[in-house]
Amino acid sequence: MLVSILHRATGDGMALVGLFVLVWWLGALASGPEYYAAFTDMMASPVGMVVLVGLSWAFFTHMMSGLRHFVLDIGAGYELGTNRFWSIASPIIAILLTAGFWALLLR
Repeated sequence: MLVSILHRATGDGMALVGLFVLVWWLGALASGPEYYAAFTDMMASPVGMVVLVGLSWAFFTHMMSGLRHFVLDIGAGYELGTNRFWSIASPIIAILLTAGFWALLLR
């Protein structure tokens, strides 16, 4: 149940927050260097980093859940043990992917 709720919440979060950040970025890019500098300053601040890390976590969580559902849609993974394992592993893998992604970016 939690994986299903996370899948829906991360999809909605990416759609709403991601769209806001994208439109803000495009608007700042089109408005000139001073507006773009203000955007990059905000995204480099602690609040901006929380938003960006949150968006990347939402992406990886949604992706892992989507891959899990894809496997279920082809008829595999319905055994109770397998299903439970991937329900637990999907969010953990998403956290590891997010940490790896940001470690690579900040390196």
